[in-house]
Amino acid sequence: MPFNFPILLTWLRVALIPLVVGVFYLPREWLSPYEQGVASTIIFIVAAITDWFDGFLARRWNQTSSFGAFLDPVADKLMVAGALLILTELDRVNAVVAFVIIGREITISALREWMAQIGASKSVAVNSLGKIKTAAQMIAIPMLLYYDTLFGVIDTAYWGAWLLLVAAVLTVWSMLYYLRKAWPLIKEITEKNN
Repeated sequence: MPFNFPILLTWLRVALIPLVVGVFYLPREWLSPYEQGVASTIIFIVAAITDWFDGFLARRWNQTSSFGAFLDPVADKLMVAGALLILTELDRVNAVVAFVIIGREITISALREWMAQIGASKSVAVNSLGKIKTAAQMIAIPMLLYYDTLFGVIDTAYWGAWLLLVAAVLTVWSMLYYLRKAWPLIKEITEKNN
């Protein structure tokens, strides 16, 4: 297993995931509900920044590796799933929306792994639709963790809920896009095996 600074940042992101969830289980004497929201939002934003930064540094310093390529998306998906689960428990996110987003991540991860095994991973490479979906999620989740009025103007509960709904729609759309791209190969392999 290679070890370098970009991979260290990815491991840091993995380590931050339980903290995003854990602050909501601290005694109320330690943190008020508002302070829990602020703390979890800050931790999530720091984790999201490491997501961008580790990839940037790995490319810049030519420290990309197959292990880093594996760990980075796993850390991302764990981060989103952990946050969505706690938000569902807090009744800030509808369970169906959380299921759609988490289910898509599992489906596309499995599809990408299978496509890589048959040497066709470029067919399901990340596209702009997936990036827009990720951006919507990464803005919506901290808003829903914060769940208060920001700067006395922005109702993060309202806008976070709408952005996450947009992310869920884009999630389904991008999943259908990837499945459509992979379908000819799936069909071809199925026909060969029959």
